[in-house]
Amino acid sequence: MSESRRLRAAVIGLGAMGLNHARVYGEMPDVELAAVCDSDAARVDQATRGRTLRGYTDVRTMLDEERIDLVSVCVPTRAHLDVALAVIERRVPLLVEKPLAATLDEGVRLRDAAAAAGVPLTAGHIERFNPAVIALKERVRAGELGRVLQVHARRVGPFPERVRDVGVVLDLAPHDIDVMRFVVGSEVARVQAETEQRIHTEHEDMLSGLLRFANGVVGVLDINWLTPAKIRELSVLGERGMFVVDYLARELTFFENDFQPRDQARGWAARHLKGVSQGPVHMLKVDKREPLRVELESFARAVRDGTPPAVSPGDALAALAVAEALVRAAETHMAVTLPVPAASA
Repeated sequence: MSESRRLRAAVIGLGAMGLNHARVYGEMPDVELAAVCDSDAARVDQATRGRTLRGYTDVRTMLDEERIDLVSVCVPTRAHLDVALAVIERRVPLLVEKPLAATLDEGVRLRDAAAAAGVPLTAGHIERFNPAVIALKERVRAGELGRVLQVHARRVGPFPERVRDVGVVLDLAPHDIDVMRFVVGSEVARVQAETEQRIHTEHEDMLSGLLRFANGVVGVLDINWLTPAKIRELSVLGERGMFVVDYLARELTFFENDFQPRDQARGWAARHLKGVSQGPVHMLKVDKREPLRVELESFARAVRDGTPPAVSPGDALAALAVAEALVRAAETHMAVTLPVPAASA
């Protein structure tokens, strides 16, 4: 693809997330927002007013009439399969907002269809592109925590009226499942879970989940739509201390374990900690760029360069498989063991 030509982007689904995709594409110098589509004509009118782009209420009509280089699919989860298959049939690279599909089977269908057509497919796991998460991953990979012991995610807030087709496990948990896999560098081997249904009329709105990774790290998920304050936080505990990510503020803090010896010759790979003591607290410098902007720039760069997207279909399927296992564990009140997925697929 010519590096001088601006990529022509389209957004399908103009809810809150879709409007944000449209906004960011419109701000990118090497991308032209060419078209938007939503079944609600009023939303289309709102998104196109004052802009030089075309709006549609039918996905296939838009795909047939427009020359599009990449598409963001931001429709409700239950519609992901149908809409994404239509895009794949036209051989257009696509980003599908997380989760990749409503079920693991549907996600596999999308992965296989895209692979057969040679179409780049990625999922909108936006927290991967949060600058605080990127900095966390780099520091964990550099060994600054020593051996990682636990990852704990807290993603809570008020009930969103916009979500009606899925519960909190499918809507929110994939964010943190994916980040945990990304940071820990291991697959989930076993899960246990409890869910509650207090407000949502059809699906669960609270999850308490426990993950056991293949490398021994323990993951904890505290996710709900029942909390009157929006909190998005991830902590990673290791031998040397604890990192805490504030997703919303894009901040990374390190709480040092002052007990650990600083003599590197003595090593940090011992089986058991010798002790824990509160040490210095370090507010670490983090780039404050908008995660969605970083994500869409990464997607556009992959399309332009012909390189694999940062989040593979296998990554998206792994998160979806764990989410489904959490639902089964809650329903059966039993631990669920997962086969190790092919994350690079």
